[in-house]
Amino acid sequence: MIESDTIKLLRECDAGIKMGVKSINDVIDHVYSKDFKTMLNRCKDEHEALDSELQELLDKYGDEGKNPNIMAEGMSKMKTGFMLTMKDTDETIADLMTDGCNMGVKSLSKYLNKYAAADEKSKDICKRLIKLEDQLATKIRVYL
Repeated sequence: MIESDTIKLLRECDAGIKMGVKSINDVIDHVYSKDFKTMLNRCKDEHEALDSELQELLDKYGDEGKNPNIMAEGMSKMKTGFMLTMKDTDETIADLMTDGCNMGVKSLSKYLNKYAAADEKSKDICKRLIKLEDQLATKIRVYL
């Protein structure tokens, strides 16, 4: 059960990291504030560093990981495009990113509880990802 929960938790973290990086990439060219852009790039770098750790564990278990849900990815892309077409501002981007971070924190917390038998290393990665998402949502409030 430990190995099964570990792999499942790692897969969800993998999908979450990919979704986070993709979301940042989708908006970064629309950011006006240099500080906001720096914040997003730093967060993306931290996501990618965490992803390297995660990929090592997935490789150890012989698993390829998981891509984000196609429907969620498509809806996110559509919402981002629509909102930026209506109002291309840092406030809009902060709003979109805050929603995404909150959804990430919620779903990752759910998976952390659901896969409670996962090993401690995997749980730690998940907790750090949750913290990263939560911190970004907090930091970008100044742009709302």
